[in-house]
Amino acid sequence: MAGQRAELADASRELGRLDVNWLVVAVFGEAMSVVAFARMQGTLLKAGGVRMPTLRLLSMTTAAGAIASSMPAGPAVSSVFAYQQYRRFGADEALAVWTLAATLVSSALGLSLMATAGLAIAERQGAAFDLVGVTIGVLFLTIVAAAVLWQRKALSRVGLAALRLARRVTGRPRRHEAEVLASVVSRLGRVQLSWHEYARALGWSVANWAFDCSCLACGFLAVHAPIPWQGLLLAYGAGQLASNLPITPGGLGVVEGSLTIALVAYGGAQASTVGAVLLYRIVSFWAFLPVGWLLYALIVLRDRRLDRAVLVPAAVPLLGEEGSVR
Repeated sequence: MAGQRAELADASRELGRLDVNWLVVAVFGEAMSVVAFARMQGTLLKAGGVRMPTLRLLSMTTAAGAIASSMPAGPAVSSVFAYQQYRRFGADEALAVWTLAATLVSSALGLSLMATAGLAIAERQGAAFDLVGVTIGVLFLTIVAAAVLWQRKALSRVGLAALRLARRVTGRPRRHEAEVLASVVSRLGRVQLSWHEYARALGWSVANWAFDCSCLACGFLAVHAPIPWQGLLLAYGAGQLASNLPITPGGLGVVEGSLTIALVAYGGAQASTVGAVLLYRIVSFWAFLPVGWLLYALIVLRDRRLDRAVLVPAAVPLLGEEGSVR
């Protein structure tokens, strides 16, 4: 405990002499990370013929990120929220579900590519920390998942066959439910996503992680410390993979610990590394949450007003008819 208090005291001294210019650059990098993630979703939605306004897409992305990072079941709740927003702007059930899945897979693939690049840069040190197998394994799994999503027609055929088999064997789902599910599954085969569009979506995914990693790099510069370039990408990738473990909301404590340990192992000074990682998390996590929840509240209030505006005119003729009967 005494050692940890000393580390935090050293880190607080590092944060007490911040270079504000690099802090501003770090905030800009994190903002661009959100923009890139929003553009990735927009590209995937466009493949299904749906366009969301850029400002709404950015607001939704920020709000969904805050939900995912601050609740025990955050990722599931944020997925429901994103699904509802996709539907509100014209996506049917199949496209909304497919976009959620494609966003998850594309994001994971972008992170895996970043971690693999970091592995190549770290070379022998990466092997010494037993990260080669994990990194290559995650990359392989995400490539397989991306290939499955890409083969939408084959996926729809397999889904329909599984649906028919389940109904024949168990009697479930019932006829109406089966027809609805069959319609949703068959719709997947009609999503028009070209190689060029998927490459663009994947590019936005890599940009999302690269901008977020730049925020971490700026954290070192803001506390007047050299960046441990050799292990930066690999440590960052490992930290982000750890943040997806269902231990704490937003990887709280897990990301800080894994990033700090890995970066110190790759040559970062302990006090400055703790300070840089804390600054990165303040910008990318703690400052992000109130903005995201505020945008969530504004989105919900605006949607409710729009819903009421649609319902009230529909009720007016009915009232008039009742009055005329009298």
